[in-house]
Amino acid sequence: MVQVAIHGAAGRMGQSIASVLNDDSRVNLVAAMDREGSELIGRDMGQLVGGAPSGVCVTSDVEEFLSNVEVVIDFSIASATAKLLPLCAGQHIPMVIGTTGLDMETRAGLERAAERVPIVFAPNYSQGVNALYFLAVRAAELLGPSFDAEIVEIHHRHKVDAPSGTAVRLAEVVAEAKKLDPEQVVSHGRSGQVGARPLEEVGVMALRGGDVVGEHTLYLVGEGERIELTHRATDRSIFARGAVRAAQWVVGRPAGLYDMADVMGIPR
Repeated sequence: MVQVAIHGAAGRMGQSIASVLNDDSRVNLVAAMDREGSELIGRDMGQLVGGAPSGVCVTSDVEEFLSNVEVVIDFSIASATAKLLPLCAGQHIPMVIGTTGLDMETRAGLERAAERVPIVFAPNYSQGVNALYFLAVRAAELLGPSFDAEIVEIHHRHKVDAPSGTAVRLAEVVAEAKKLDPEQVVSHGRSGQVGARPLEEVGVMALRGGDVVGEHTLYLVGEGERIELTHRATDRSIFARGAVRAAQWVVGRPAGLYDMADVMGIPR
């Protein structure tokens, strides 16, 4: 069994990961950490996710947290990730990082740590979304430049950013498959007299409403036909399952920076 620790355990993703770990006999939750002052410090993780007591209580003590651990799954905040990276690298503990919003300094720290330990870092841990990226590339390559590419995403009304990071990455991989520069060809929404659609354009539209977990559709539209590739998320635990899969995969790997394509064996 892989001995797993969760950094950012009090958050929604931390608790979702704990629930997935609880149901997977191949992994074992051995430590959980959150910020000092969190109201969940001292609480049992098993009970927090509606199960039996696990004996693993949330701590803010990093030394206690990193003892007897084979891999850390980190879904916290950027400043906390920045502090944890050199500690894990110093103790040769692999990491799976899903924290978003890393600044340039933290990204540089991530790359330095990856010279010493294996780290999986991905913007999206959904296995289905990562399969969508691969399929989108192959479809765009097969259909060629004459098919227009448009992306539509929809999320719940409370999401504060638009477009989603997943939609941004989908636009990037499609543009690159078409041998185009994403910085030049991606268009976010349209309004007014915008003129005829340029052939090279990759359009991205963001919808918001209700309680939609997340849905992304790539339209490849040609003359008289179109292909639609859609991923629908109906449960946020998909991200936790992907992160747990990455945690099992990364243990024993050579030092380096990996992503979900590596974890899933998706060809480059």
